[in-house]
Amino acid sequence: MIFTRNILEDNEERYLAPYGIRSAHSKGRAIPEDEPEYRTAFQRDRERILHTTAFRRLEYKTQVFINYEGDYYRTRLTHTLEVAQIGRSIARALGANEDLVEAICLAHDLGHPAFGHSGETTLRDLMQDYGGFDHNKQSLRIVTKLERRYPEFPGLNLTWEVLEGIVKHETEYDESDASAYDPSLRGHLEAQITNIADELAYTAHDLDDGLRSGLLIPEMLSELDLWQTIIASVGWQMGVLDDLYRHRIIRRLIGYEVTDYVKTTDAKLKASGVKTVAELQKLPYDVGGHSDEVQRQNRQLKDFLFANMYNSYRVVRMQVKAARIIQNLFNAYTSEPTILPKHIQGWTEDRSLQRAVCDYIAGMTDRFAIEEHQKLFDPSVLP
Repeated sequence: MIFTRNILEDNEERYLAPYGIRSAHSKGRAIPEDEPEYRTAFQRDRERILHTTAFRRLEYKTQVFINYEGDYYRTRLTHTLEVAQIGRSIARALGANEDLVEAICLAHDLGHPAFGHSGETTLRDLMQDYGGFDHNKQSLRIVTKLERRYPEFPGLNLTWEVLEGIVKHETEYDESDASAYDPSLRGHLEAQITNIADELAYTAHDLDDGLRSGLLIPEMLSELDLWQTIIASVGWQMGVLDDLYRHRIIRRLIGYEVTDYVKTTDAKLKASGVKTVAELQKLPYDVGGHSDEVQRQNRQLKDFLFANMYNSYRVVRMQVKAARIIQNLFNAYTSEPTILPKHIQGWTEDRSLQRAVCDYIAGMTDRFAIEEHQKLFDPSVLP
């Protein structure tokens, strides 16, 4: 039996919850296209995102530890893949559209510059007088303008729902600007699932990387209620934390968080009485969320990570170096544009010099930014 797009769309109609978005009901693409015979519109979007240059570059962009600090720490790419996996699990449990969730998850960090949040903060400061910088907006620029893979249009020509999910991506460290996507409406359920999948992934996996690196030790976590709950559930007695127990703890933490989110969100959906996507988006609150107790536990963990990991001397030292690299590159390029590659100089035909430089730097990997800095500022390195 061949599963055509029509059959896949019929399966969505049959199995998705009433507030899950059907690909057949998409608002479509800015430039109409014939849809594939064996893929839904959202499956096509997911695959277009996977094949972008911006997606491949995520492998060499910082999550917390810079790429060359170790082969086993998360990069922006592995973080993105983990977000997508968690997002699909939650979507499946709640009857949301898994393919739409995965597409948004895979695209949510495309606009992140080199060196993680330090790179974003630096570019935001440098672009303050030139339209600003935000990685959510940059992700949208990438999929609507900057990626050039098709002769008929710039960007990827993604469906409205994927673009809306990218625009309305929000976590504690991300703020959305949905001015072009009806800001009076909440993000659809698939967008809300992406938000929590991102937050859950970086919290759990930053904790994992912190423990693996030795930056964090188990005794430091002993006052955290969430930590005590999880280690008790796996039977660990605060001895030596070997790799197998660490893996078990992180797996159990993710499972605990996902279960609480699914049950709490399901209860809120039932209490809201919503029966359609439109009704859900018109609610004055997000239906996706954790219970009060898990929110409290998560707040403790996030505060702990901020104080003991993100603000640790080892991480902050790299952040300072990263800020200096990006500042130096930006100032050099904008003061003497002829040192830019020819094709980047050509970008100034349809955008300001500062925006062209910002787009160029935002697309750099950690490694490329470091090498470019050496070429520009170390006389012993050939340009």
